[in-house]
Amino acid sequence: QVQVVESGGGLVQAGGSLRLSCTASGLSIDHYAMGWFRQAKGKEREVVSCISGSGRLTFYADSVKGRFTISRDNAEKTVYLQMDILQPDDTAMYYCAAGVKTELAGMTYYPVRPATADYWGQGTQVTVSS
Repeated sequence: QVQVVESGGGLVQAGGSLRLSCTASGLSIDHYAMGWFRQAKGKEREVVSCISGSGRLTFYADSVKGRFTISRDNAEKTVYLQMDILQPDDTAMYYCAAGVKTELAGMTYYPVRPATADYWGQGTQVTVSS
């Protein structure tokens, strides 16, 4: 049985940092593109970042470029999202997904829209106070 479990959320002041972790069990994680998504209250879910199975390709939403970094450790079956310079607009429930459907057009790697993935976690809350 596949399980995707997020951790690392919490309350942080604006300008602070958090690192989210996502552990996937029951699958060969290196075969799967992984992604982080978020959903704020009253808003639709949006993609934050994705990473290819090898880790060589990454995608970031414009709103987090330069502040968030996605990485993965396939041996540990874990994907990370390092979030720096957090802002109140980053407040949301953050979800990890395995098997994110992605495309590579030339040198551009991106998730297909609407967001599609094989497995989803339950989410971890990130709250950024001003």
